[in-house]
Amino acid sequence: MIKHFIYPVALTKEAEGGYLVKFPDLPEAITQGETLEDALREAADCLEETIANRMAMKLEIPKPSRSKKNQHTISLHATIAAKAALYLSMRKEKLSNTALAKKLHCDEKEVRRMLDPYYYSKLPSIEHALNMLGQQLEISISRL
Repeated sequence: MIKHFIYPVALTKEAEGGYLVKFPDLPEAITQGETLEDALREAADCLEETIANRMAMKLEIPKPSRSKKNQHTISLHATIAAKAALYLSMRKEKLSNTALAKKLHCDEKEVRRMLDPYYYSKLPSIEHALNMLGQQLEISISRL
């Protein structure tokens, strides 16, 4: 089970200018930016879209590899990370949306919304669902 959603990113300075951005753990995640700042901002968006797509396609979300020297890392926003953790916990338990809804005593569409990366969900709701699956949501702060 993934404990941290912090992925290394490879930045390549392009001859014609700008940076090519690739995620070693997510081969489909490729973007670019004109400046380093722009490239890292685009990388964060690309990572979220890639994780959202994997969830929608019911694919595995790979564990992040360790970052190499001079390699940047990108982390998922807290809500998307919580939703991805719930998604992975449900996959591990082979639990359907309906089965989790039954455990939570709620409607299945509430579980669907908790798993929808584009739907605004409150962290306490996702945290409660994770608790029901024996998981604890932890949030940490680190220096940029």
